[in-house]
Amino acid sequence: MLSGSSVDFKVAVDGSFNAGATPSTKSDAPTPKVSSESSPAVLATEESISEFISQVSSLVKLVDSRDIVELQLKQLDCEVVIRKKEALPQPLPPPIPTPAVHAPAYALPASPAPAPAPVPASSPAPAAAPSPPAAKSAKSSLPPLKCPMAGTFYRSSAPGEPPFVKVGDKVQKGQVLCIIEAMKLMNEIEADQSGTLVEILADDGKPVSVDMPLFVIQP
Repeated sequence: MLSGSSVDFKVAVDGSFNAGATPSTKSDAPTPKVSSESSPAVLATEESISEFISQVSSLVKLVDSRDIVELQLKQLDCEVVIRKKEALPQPLPPPIPTPAVHAPAYALPASPAPAPAPVPASSPAPAAAPSPPAAKSAKSSLPPLKCPMAGTFYRSSAPGEPPFVKVGDKVQKGQVLCIIEAMKLMNEIEADQSGTLVEILADDGKPVSVDMPLFVIQP
């Protein structure tokens, strides 16, 4: 209530006077003006900055301790984005250089085509392998000593050497009678019993087969 005046007045929300209030006298005091402008923004202080840094530090610890890749916080005009290293785009690996292959400066001489092999008019039939001679039949009725393997029959140990035995010789069981060469091996054939050599059924230096009669010994 102003001094020197008996009229009360109220200021409405929009800053206008009430319609029923009529002053009886004028006052020389200036009428107060109601400002419609908002209050000025509060300037940031050191305390508010320190508190803001503390809050950001707490958020960083929270993101680091949890399974959080990125945290974005926005309040009024302030926006904070905390992003882990995994969320950052990884740079692509550098390309592996490929060694350049240089073509030879000179041309290689072309190799001549091989001449075609002459085709024979008629190829001869392959010669048949020589078959061992037919076994001689023993004149005696005694059972012969048969060949235990296939090979070549030799009566002596080497060419020009005397034979191991002759017809009419007395032989002992286990005595060497001949040699059979098979697979480049010299195999000695021994008498299976003691007695007199009555027949030699194989020829010296000739091939023999399995179970072919070689000698006849009379006990």
